[in-house]
Amino acid sequence: MPRARKGSAPRRGSQRRRGGARSSTQADSGSSEDEAASEARSTTSDCPSLLSTAAEDSLGGDAVDEQDQQEDLEEKLKECVDCLTDKSAKTRLGALDNLRLALASRLLPGFLLERCLTLADALEKCLKKGKGEEQARAAAVLGLLCVQLGPGPKGEELFHSLQPLLVSVLSDSTAVPAARLHCASALGLGCFVAAADVQDLVCCLTCLEGVLSPSCGVGVSTAPASLHGLFCATLQAWALLLTICPSTHISHILDRQLPGLSLLLSSETVSLRIAAGETIALLFELARDLEEDFVYEDMDTLCSALRTLATDSNKYRAKAERRRQRSVFRAVLHFVEGGECEEETVRFGLEVLYVDSWARRRVYAAFKDVLGTTSSSVTSLAWALCWFWMPLP
Repeated sequence: MPRARKGSAPRRGSQRRRGGARSSTQADSGSSEDEAASEARSTTSDCPSLLSTAAEDSLGGDAVDEQDQQEDLEEKLKECVDCLTDKSAKTRLGALDNLRLALASRLLPGFLLERCLTLADALEKCLKKGKGEEQARAAAVLGLLCVQLGPGPKGEELFHSLQPLLVSVLSDSTAVPAARLHCASALGLGCFVAAADVQDLVCCLTCLEGVLSPSCGVGVSTAPASLHGLFCATLQAWALLLTICPSTHISHILDRQLPGLSLLLSSETVSLRIAAGETIALLFELARDLEEDFVYEDMDTLCSALRTLATDSNKYRAKAERRRQRSVFRAVLHFVEGGECEEETVRFGLEVLYVDSWARRRVYAAFKDVLGTTSSSVTSLAWALCWFWMPLP
């Protein structure tokens, strides 16, 4: 893993600690109000469904028959892995959906370590030969697989084997936007979790910047709305990698990217505007880590744009969008003008996660997005992962 910057990035190694997380015996039993949707769960195919009663029970059954349920789940997963090489595209898509659901619902280190190479080969074929939707789902599974394997030889080997394919699909302007979107997310998450060399990090950052750069053929701010989802995912993946970027690279990134990010604040898509605002706040946080008295040259213009978005009351925007945008940009403006990052409290059963920096926000959001649901079993998995990866105070 590239060396983490002190104080604002996850630390790897045998002495991992739980940053930003605390126990609370008085916490409410309800889960946090995180909202995300798992895609395409109802796909019908010849692949055995993991949504059956038995499979659902295996995600949280009684301790007495837990081993039997685990074995049943693993048998179904074996069949899903075999289905990835089926001649029927419908069957492959169903297998990818089932694997995605399983990997987002339960930690399966033993099962995956035994079949890592087989699964990697199958995902490679899906990325190489599959159509847009198959590529998108394969990339989503790959991101989850990197998270499951974590740092170490297996995770690094998997990431290195499929990184060129992810970069190829992401950089291909003729590829389906959904496929490019999921490849961007998988590239960022895979590098964050598994890359062991700073050069890998720089390579991924450069690739992601290339997708956002006007030199790709069309400026992000004037691109078709169909590409805004891609740009949003790319920007979020890029920001995730900034949380582990060595301080020696941060100053160069600040000079290159802050002006361009300000242009994204005028995007027609609320999610892209918000992603740009949160990334600007993250860059200011990183800059102040390097230089406490950091001053941005075009501060007045930037704050004016942020203030406009923080008080936006245009009727043509949906009410929910206006509320969400104002909330985010009030926090961004407050921080950019010299305030503290507002603390967010996330409850996982009896445990509480305190997200009190923009770096932690980005890491938590990345794991929340990839898990893609709010069921109790996934909430427990989300807690375990965030506890493991959250940047230290």
